[in-house]
Amino acid sequence: QVQLVESGGGLVQTGGSLRLSCAASGRTFSSYTMGWFRQAPGKEREFVSAISWSAGSTRYADSVAGRFTISRENAKNTVYLQMNSLKSEDTAVYYCAARQISTLSTRPGNYEYWGQGTQVTVSS
Repeated sequence: QVQLVESGGGLVQTGGSLRLSCAASGRTFSSYTMGWFRQAPGKEREFVSAISWSAGSTRYADSVAGRFTISRENAKNTVYLQMNSLKSEDTAVYYCAARQISTLSTRPGNYEYWGQGTQVTVSS
């Protein structure tokens, strides 16, 4: 069982930066693939980024590639999402997710554990 708690969301102007954190409980955190997803009002939850257990592999949605960076510190049971050059279309609730299988899936249904989400609002 893994419990996930996101933090770091907030209100930022267009072009600004935020760093999201996701703290995980459980001694097996280091074995999980971790992902970030987001959901804007009236839209489906969409993939943002994922990282392998070793941090050796990462994957990004085309819409955030080059602007967002995912990382993890297994010793701290934490995964991060550094978001730069934020745009209004990045406004959403951001969710952290975990899955035991090693492939970097983009499908929400393939992740077993979810956090409660943190709101990111980008204003122009």
